[in-house]
Amino acid sequence: MARARGANAVMAAAFETTYGTAPVAGYKKLPFVSCALGDEQNLIASDLLGYGREPLPPSRDVVNNEGDAVVPVDLRNFGYWLKLLMGAPTSVDNSGVITHTFVSGALTLPSMAIELGMPEVPSFGMNVGVRANSMKIQLQRSDLLNATMSLIAQGETKNTTTGAGSPTTAVIERFSQFMGDIKRDDVALGHIVSAELMYSNNLDKVEVIRPDGRIEDADPAMVAVSGNINVRFADTVLLDQATSGDPCELSFGWQIDADNALLFTVHSVFLPKAKTPIQGPGGIQAGFAWQAAKDPTVGKTCTAELINDVTGY
Repeated sequence: MARARGANAVMAAAFETTYGTAPVAGYKKLPFVSCALGDEQNLIASDLLGYGREPLPPSRDVVNNEGDAVVPVDLRNFGYWLKLLMGAPTSVDNSGVITHTFVSGALTLPSMAIELGMPEVPSFGMNVGVRANSMKIQLQRSDLLNATMSLIAQGETKNTTTGAGSPTTAVIERFSQFMGDIKRDDVALGHIVSAELMYSNNLDKVEVIRPDGRIEDADPAMVAVSGNINVRFADTVLLDQATSGDPCELSFGWQIDADNALLFTVHSVFLPKAKTPIQGPGGIQAGFAWQAAKDPTVGKTCTAELINDVTGY
């Protein structure tokens, strides 16, 4: 019997029409770095007395299925994760250059079926009712650009054959850290050492009583957009804003060229007043753990714009 290896693992995903029901077709093969989805069911130790010191058999607890998937921030496939996180985009085709605009605050969010296949065994775990709880992207000077998607699923079914058929694939073109650009009120923000962008749906698991021990669903609560910016202390632009309490617009973008780009715009960002500690003879840095709110002018907190050649998500 062959042993399963991550190098041969396959992730296939499709959006569900009915929550918790895996589609029979329409799967996409998605690239990933790691994934921790899968059913877990703990055991509860017996509390019964009167049968001596030897323990009685434990009872099974409820079924939980949640975990992180680390995925590349790429030109085409990342749009599926954005749709899972923020809802279906508005797509505009301009002579083959298609702009997909995702906005925060959708009242309902899609769910996905994600199959993790290990063909050597063979074992194929179909996770259904997958919703995106949050996304985190780290920006820095070098290294690979990935996003950590925190997922909550309803359940998993193990099979010895794939239920995804022959999933379609898209050409992988990754955005790179060196392409990153951070702007404040549409002006390039200098002296940035590192930054972090986080978007959360704050999913509320509907934990009802049912015979299979699974959740009923996971409902979106308040959107939370936040992050961190670490800067070399060279001017007082951010400190002045933090002191005044006024919001600004922050954008985080990566661009291959004019027709291939990804841009997150956070429309109303508030900065806390931060210290500038002196910790040695080297450069002095300041860290700002920012929070965002709905901008009264545009009526939303965050917009993600993905420009590529994909006809639709």
